Amino acid sequence: MIGALSLTACGSRGGKSGDNAGNNNNASTTVVIGVDAPLTGDLSALGLGIRNSVDLAVKNANANNEVPGVKFEVKALDDTAKPAPGQQNATQLVSDSKVLGVVGPLNSSVAQSMQQIFDDAALTEISPANTGVALSQGEKWASGDKKRPFQSYFRTATTDAVQGPFAAQFLYNDAKKTKVFLIDDQKTYGAGLASTFKGEFTKLGGTLAGEEHVNPDDRDFSAIVTKVKASGADAVYYGGEYPAAGPLSLQLKDAGVAIPLMGGDGIQSADFIKLNPKSQGDFATAVGLPVESLDTAKKYIADYKAAGYKDAYETYGGYSYDSAWAIIQAVKNVAKDNNGKLPTGDGLRKTVRDAVQKVSFDGVTGKVSFDEFGDTTNKQLTVYTVKDGKWAVEKSGTFNG
Repeated sequence: MIGALSLTACGSRGGKSGDNAGNNNNASTTVVIGVDAPLTGDLSALGLGIRNSVDLAVKNANANNEVPGVKFEVKALDDTAKPAPGQQNATQLVSDSKVLGVVGPLNSSVAQSMQQIFDDAALTEISPANTGVALSQGEKWASGDKKRPFQSYFRTATTDAVQGPFAAQFLYNDAKKTKVFLIDDQKTYGAGLASTFKGEFTKLGGTLAGEEHVNPDDRDFSAIVTKVKASGADAVYYGGEYPAAGPLSLQLKDAGVAIPLMGGDGIQSADFIKLNPKSQGDFATAVGLPVESLDTAKKYIADYKAAGYKDAYETYGGYSYDSAWAIIQAVKNVAKDNNGKLPTGDGLRKTVRDAVQKVSFDGVTGKVSFDEFGDTTNKQLTVYTVKDGKWAVEKSGTFNG
């Protein structure tokens, strides 16, 4: 999970819903863009930013008559960041014939439960956040045997194959940390991120002071804090998400372990700082360049504010907007190739899927296009650090493997 769009305050829950976005009442055809994300629970700050950003893309498409004769709507479903509800949502979205594309999910483990269902129906799925490499390149990717398992799966977030090593290079070369204690939450995302970090960090000459696994729902880390304190580590790398990372970092600081905790985009949320008032100096990576610095994102940021959403766009907002816009552009191109009207019949979803593979446009987060695996061609990343209660840019660049 990756992004570079955090705000300093997540706001209250329950922003404007997107089930009936836009007002293009003269349109003759309704196309639904599905959203699957955690809209409730610990990760809802990220999920609501995803939903709202898709809603905004749909509103703009309808207001500008982006696809003449087509009215877009949003169907947002809550997966609570768990695979079983995600799988149920995938089935529900597939059963709605008006759904021609889905944005989501947030979690790589949830994506694993959905991919086959979407692929069997040739229904496009574009995640703004998944970083698990195997989702797009197959289980044997690390050995160089890369095979795309699902033609319907795409993502606008780059993968852990670059995010983990990028973090390792920063900690070793820039932060001068040579002895790291490695912890992960055993989920698809966290374990994968920790693994790719470990490979690069040890390759550079760094050593691991210890390795531990936690459960995503753990909040008492006293045993691990004791081990980290005794290990002599000069940093902690955590593969997982902010609901556990925040308390873990706080408990380390409370115990006098004055070393930074670093993680991936899963902790680069304003809620990490809310959970950890002693997070000053902690690090996180996220894909892309910081959205606030991008000319391409100025309109998105202004439109998001003007729309009055109660929730921040958060880490994956810009990538969610671009994911939805990729579906909209694919629908536009399909209609254009069919004398200005969407074709009918069972093959429409496959036609849209094939059109998504070919899209290329300047989006909120930069150039949006997909490679032969369905992965984003944007490989830029940013390291953030907590300064004065906010995530601040430390360094941007690309991973040099």
